[in-house]
Amino acid sequence: MKLVLHTGVHFTEEDRLLKCLLRNADDFSARGVSVPGPSKYRGILRDTLNAMVSTPATEGARDVLVDAILDDENATRVILSDPNFFRTPKTAVQQGMLYPAAPVRMMRMKQIFAADDVEIFMGIRNPATLLPVFHNKSSAPEEGAFWGGRDPREVRWSETIALLREAVPEVPLTVWCNEDTPLIWAHVIRQMAGLPDDHKIIGGFDLLGAIMSAEGMKRFRAYLKDHPAMTEHQKRRAIAAFLDKYALEEEIEEELDMPGWTDEFVEEMTELYDKDVAAIAALPGVRVLMA
Repeated sequence: MKLVLHTGVHFTEEDRLLKCLLRNADDFSARGVSVPGPSKYRGILRDTLNAMVSTPATEGARDVLVDAILDDENATRVILSDPNFFRTPKTAVQQGMLYPAAPVRMMRMKQIFAADDVEIFMGIRNPATLLPVFHNKSSAPEEGAFWGGRDPREVRWSETIALLREAVPEVPLTVWCNEDTPLIWAHVIRQMAGLPDDHKIIGGFDLLGAIMSAEGMKRFRAYLKDHPAMTEHQKRRAIAAFLDKYALEEEIEEELDMPGWTDEFVEEMTELYDKDVAAIAALPGVRVLMA
């Protein structure tokens, strides 16, 4: 079985992505792709992983979980989505590291599903905008506990992803930047479902509709209708052009609430994030979906 794990991250478009997957569940199911409702697996998986801290999973744990998740549905590919796979927002950052529990959690997941083909899909986000949110949500926001003596500019996604690859080298990882998601939304959905880019899906422009004016969406859909033979790359260029003109500023602007962080500091962190994404793309076993 192909097991696709969408692991968030938090405060990206994880909930909207899951809803889009569920809207396509019937169509995907006809192609052997299962999108179970989250109530079927989030609780039981979390309990199983937590129990493995002190006791290894039983020999039949995998079959019990699969029976509970699939509920008699036949599938060769199963998509599970949970931004809390690695940690909750309260403990997502500890001592200056993003999701420090991720490598061990994935080792345990692979121990359970040792016979299955597991793959991680993960949207990441600029630490300049994400760290202030995590700091506000943290159960231990104190300097030492949260930052661990690190400068915010030293917090790297590549560190977490490299440790994930080291922990479970047999598990490939697909990454994309949340900032690019409006341009590659449908592509991400299709990649998770293992479908070609010309496969029609429901809600392919769900995210775009949330950040673009009604007038812009109307004109964009008319443009698509007039240009039915556009490639995926051409569609992304069209989306970027329409967003440039019709984006809802209040939906795309992010308010940062971090004392002492100047515009220049945020810009520097953003440049470091761009370089970090390039470093991630160079890691073996990692694929970065680009806009």
